[in-house]
Amino acid sequence: MSILEQVQADTREAMKAGDKDRVGALRLVADALQKDLKEGGEDEVAVLRRERKRRQEAADAYRDGGNDERAGTEEAEASLIEGYLPAELSDEDLGTLVDEAISDAGAEGPQDMGKAMGAAMPKVAGRADGGRVSALVKQRLAA
Repeated sequence: MSILEQVQADTREAMKAGDKDRVGALRLVADALQKDLKEGGEDEVAVLRRERKRRQEAADAYRDGGNDERAGTEEAEASLIEGYLPAELSDEDLGTLVDEAISDAGAEGPQDMGKAMGAAMPKVAGRADGGRVSALVKQRLAA
């Protein structure tokens, strides 16, 4: 079962349960997944990560603007989306993949950041945030 199909099934369950907030959030996620699918995208995990990031950024913006209630709603939606994402790699596993990528790319220093990231991201395959990977690659290359 694809992530989209799971989200649609969960939307139906939430509708039956009368959970309007969950239905609304799930419909937004399903819409984003369907839109990406129509545009030829095949990476549902990337769509979910993008949508989660948008919710987290919106929550920060609302909180900075003094609207804690709306920030809480955005955080709840981000948390709901997170439930559909694969488990994140542990720091140890991520470190191993990054080390392999740096070796495979022949990266030797900070000037080779692009080569190392180009090799690392396919290995990570959506199981870690790009910012987290980038920070670790930068740290390894600086050492």
